[in-house]
Amino acid sequence: MKLGLQLGYWGQGPIPNAAELVGAAEEAGFDSVFTAESWGSDAYTPLAWWGSQTSRVRLGTAVAQMSARTPTALAMAALTIDHLSGGRHIIGLGVSGPQVVEGWYGQPFAKPLARTREYVQVIRDVLAREGAVRNDGPHYPLPLAEGPGVSGLGKPLKPITHPLRADIPIWLGAEGPKNVAQTAEIADGWLAVFYTPRISPMFNGWLDEGFARPGARRTRETFEIAANAQCVITDDVAAALDRYRPSAALYVGGMGAKEKNFHADLYRRMGYGDVVDEVTRLFLSGKKAEAVAAVPDEMVRETMLVGTKDQVREQIKEWEASGVTTLMVTARDTDTIRELATLV
Repeated sequence: MKLGLQLGYWGQGPIPNAAELVGAAEEAGFDSVFTAESWGSDAYTPLAWWGSQTSRVRLGTAVAQMSARTPTALAMAALTIDHLSGGRHIIGLGVSGPQVVEGWYGQPFAKPLARTREYVQVIRDVLAREGAVRNDGPHYPLPLAEGPGVSGLGKPLKPITHPLRADIPIWLGAEGPKNVAQTAEIADGWLAVFYTPRISPMFNGWLDEGFARPGARRTRETFEIAANAQCVITDDVAAALDRYRPSAALYVGGMGAKEKNFHADLYRRMGYGDVVDEVTRLFLSGKKAEAVAAVPDEMVRETMLVGTKDQVREQIKEWEASGVTTLMVTARDTDTIRELATLV
C-alpha cells in the first residue's frame, strides 16, 4: 500500500507549513500529494505552487469540483500541470453537493451521474487529441449550438498544446452505491472519503458491479483505491478524537442540505442513522456545540488512524487488507509523516 499526503483545502488562509509537509512527504517516500477545494482556495494553484518544489511524487486533486470548470477547462489545467511536472498529475474529480453547486457556482445540480460520465469523456477526448472535440450530450455540448445568447458560430477545436500523456489517470470521489459503481466502470481510481474497513464488503460489492459492466475501463487489479484518513500517532486517543469530532459533526450536520447530504447518507449506511438524525437536528437549529457532543467516539475513530505506533501499524494492515491501495493521510506535522513512512 502506498502513502499519499492530503493537504485539503484552506481555511481562513494558506496552510502555513504546507511546503515543509510536501518536502517531508517526498523525502519519506510518499507516492503522492493532493490538494482540494470547496468554496475558498482552489485546487490547482496550490498544487502547482507547492508541487514545483518536488521531483518524484505524483500530484493530484482530491477533489477538483466539476462545476468549478467546464470539462475542457479542467483538461487544459490537467495537461498543463502534467507537462510541468513531467507526467505526474492525477485528475481527481467530484460533483460536490447541491448547496455548493447551485449556491456557489450557480450551476444546476441535477443528474450528477450523467454529468460525471459526460465530463470524464470530454476530458479523455481532449487528452487523446485525435481530432476536434465534439460532444452531443445535454450537459456539456460542444460546440454550443443553441440557447439564449448563442451566436451559432462555435467551432469544434482540439487543444493547441499536445498533452504529454493521453491517459492522465482520472480518479473520482464517490460515496453512494451508484456513484461508486460508475467510478469503477469509467475511472482509473476511487477517492474514498470516510472510508472504514468495517464495511469494505459493501464498498467492494459496489465496485464489483462497475467492474462487471461491459466496456469497463479497469479491473480490480489495475484500479486504485485511495482512502482518506486523519492520522494521529499518540498515547492520548481521547484528545485526538475530541480534536476531530467537530469535523465529523460539520460534515454530517452542516455540509449539505437536510434533504440531501451525501456524507450523512454514507454514515447512515455505516449504521449511525440515529446519530446522524440527532446531529443534523442540533446543527441546523444552531446548537453546534451540542451537535459536536452528540458524535460518539467510535464514529470518529473508525475513519481515522489513531493510537500508538503499534496500534496504527495494525490499523494500516486492516486498511490494506480491505482493498485500499493508497492511504491518503491528513497530517499537519513532519514527524507524523516520517513516522508513517516507517509503518507502511
